[in-house]
Amino acid sequence: MTVVDANLLRDVAAKALKRAGIPQDHADQQLNLLFEAELRGIPSHGFLRLDRITRRIANGVADPNVRGLHEWRKRAFLSVDGQRGLGPVVVNAALEALTARARETGIAVAAIRNSNHIGMLGWYAERVAAEGFTIIALSTSEALVHPWGARRAMLGTNPIAIGIPSEDRPFMMDTATGIVSMGEIHDHAHRKAPIPQHWALDAAGNPTTDAEAAKKGAIAPFGQAKGYALGLAFELLVSSLASAAIGTDVRGTLDETEICNKGDIFIVIDGPHYGLKAYLDEIRALEPAAGFDRVLIPGERGRACREQRLRDGVPIADEVWERLQVLAGTKVAA
Repeated sequence: MTVVDANLLRDVAAKALKRAGIPQDHADQQLNLLFEAELRGIPSHGFLRLDRITRRIANGVADPNVRGLHEWRKRAFLSVDGQRGLGPVVVNAALEALTARARETGIAVAAIRNSNHIGMLGWYAERVAAEGFTIIALSTSEALVHPWGARRAMLGTNPIAIGIPSEDRPFMMDTATGIVSMGEIHDHAHRKAPIPQHWALDAAGNPTTDAEAAKKGAIAPFGQAKGYALGLAFELLVSSLASAAIGTDVRGTLDETEICNKGDIFIVIDGPHYGLKAYLDEIRALEPAAGFDRVLIPGERGRACREQRLRDGVPIADEVWERLQVLAGTKVAA
């Protein structure tokens, strides 16, 4: 691992996106998403993915110039054809339309298809909640998770994020229904680090601590049968509403050549929120259990990590840092 000054890391990544031929506004949106993941300690959704993004653009399966086509099928239901656009660009355009409509209708839903990987859902949820809206975000992925009791992947990691306005700062939670994301498996493989045995199965359906073997196998659902049930429910909900691919037919977030055919759902609600800060403070004030320093609210660990990395630098896998410099056409000392 190399610790890189945050500003330097951002500058090098910005050069890489510019060299890929992405319009400045769209490049900034993609950069902000990837950079925020690195700051919050989620390298699986950070600059590890930039090389694949540029290759997808070069291979014609990602179009950096578009924002998506919008069709309001109902007063509060927006259907989005992403036109193979960059994930954050397509989602941000849809959220602009949703927040404007939710001010009129109280609630608005966007179902997105034909986009690219949208990254860390919490990035969107926190920003929308900061504008005073409640948001629920759902997404699917390639079949990476095995159903509870099975030995073969049939479900996506199918994350959910929820953002809720509060008096001081928004509440935000973001979690996958797999025990980890496949990006985290890839991050361990890049660092040549073992994974915990309960995370994944290899291609033969056996538990493994080898991240490379796990890439060819299946991730476990979180919470055993309960995580499986939620993951399956999200798979059915997103694929049906977005008219997107389902199960083993999903492609395009982990490769460089396939059109991305998964789906995304965003629900934005404009409504009152009362007394949340007092309740959250009450939770924070609870006596911690053995082995814990204090009780945290979801999202607080990531915010603390963000502050520390802006101050002290961002740890990044050597292979990712070297590739980032190649993409940027530059060589710098960390």
